[in-house]
Amino acid sequence: MTYSKSSVFRIVEIVIRMVLGAIFVYAAYLKLRDPWALFALSIDSYGILPMWAVQLVARTLPWGELLIGVLLIVGFFRRTATVATSLLLAVFFSLMVRAYAKGMEINCGCFGPGEAISWKTLLRDGSMLGGALFVTAMSFLRRRKPAPPSPVDATAPEPAANRV
Repeated sequence: MTYSKSSVFRIVEIVIRMVLGAIFVYAAYLKLRDPWALFALSIDSYGILPMWAVQLVARTLPWGELLIGVLLIVGFFRRTATVATSLLLAVFFSLMVRAYAKGMEINCGCFGPGEAISWKTLLRDGSMLGGALFVTAMSFLRRRKPAPPSPVDATAPEPAANRV
């Protein structure tokens, strides 16, 4: 069995999309099973949002992660889901890099409470961001199949048998 370069990329894209979807669903589950205030503490420790925004993000972000994860797994709204994934991971990763560079010893909040930012979390989230960017690029580069021609071509001349 031979594979073309495009089919290999397509398989890799699907695998990465499924893995990212599962990670997002898992992360959302871990945040939703605990009281939202615990996640709010992690968000607040970054020191960039006012308290009203911390509360809003803590209450809504896990649901957004769950939705994005499900969309990635199922494959609906692929472009939208992959762009949202890339944007979220870019924001998360940049905030983690900022905190790590400032020497802040805080909980990253990625998978619920209790995970301090370290080079390992940066490597993990950076890899996820790279995968998300790949999947996003592939979703935009993939050509859509052209629509099949209509059974009746409007520009074709009318058959002689139908003329009066």
